[in-house]
Amino acid sequence: MGKTWSQGAGLASGLALLLLSPLLAAWELDPAQSRVSATIVQIGPDGPMPRHHEVRRLAGSTDASGELELPLRLNQSDVVERLGPLPPWLSGLTERPMATLTTRFPPERLNALAVGESLVETLQLSVKSGSATRQEPLEVRFTRVSADQIRITNAERVALDGQALMADPTLRSVMLLLGYEQIGDEVPVSLDAVLMKR
Repeated sequence: MGKTWSQGAGLASGLALLLLSPLLAAWELDPAQSRVSATIVQIGPDGPMPRHHEVRRLAGSTDASGELELPLRLNQSDVVERLGPLPPWLSGLTERPMATLTTRFPPERLNALAVGESLVETLQLSVKSGSATRQEPLEVRFTRVSADQIRITNAERVALDGQALMADPTLRSVMLLLGYEQIGDEVPVSLDAVLMKR
């Protein structure tokens, strides 16, 4: 059975939950192969119309204890490409972290994976957006594809609360610029990322 997050600090925060991955001191995300996808269903006069968005170029590594801190910025998403030149009041947001995520994972568990083996772990994620911080559990699957690569995907269906996303003033402004006046109740998201040995 899937999972729906009923509380959310916004689209960036929600997507960010999927971006967290337990990294080792000797591993880092490969930005060229690491992304999160989301499907937003636009509700319009012609009925529901699904549209796909991505947050790309995910980058991060951990300290020796396995703790990861990952800031997410608007310019990592395809929103800026779709919008074109941003108005002055919004352009400053592209470089500023929309959310910062923190998690911890025992590095020895990834080290023990053999090529072809998978491991599913429930991560405890801390998501900070503005002055709000919340904790969320998330099941993530790690698959060792080679000696120096581990692929990361979500191990369960995950959907964000569409109404909570539209309730965030900043995100609602971005959504309106993209033409979303009303969206579906759920925004399914999926993770596809690769850890590379440094």
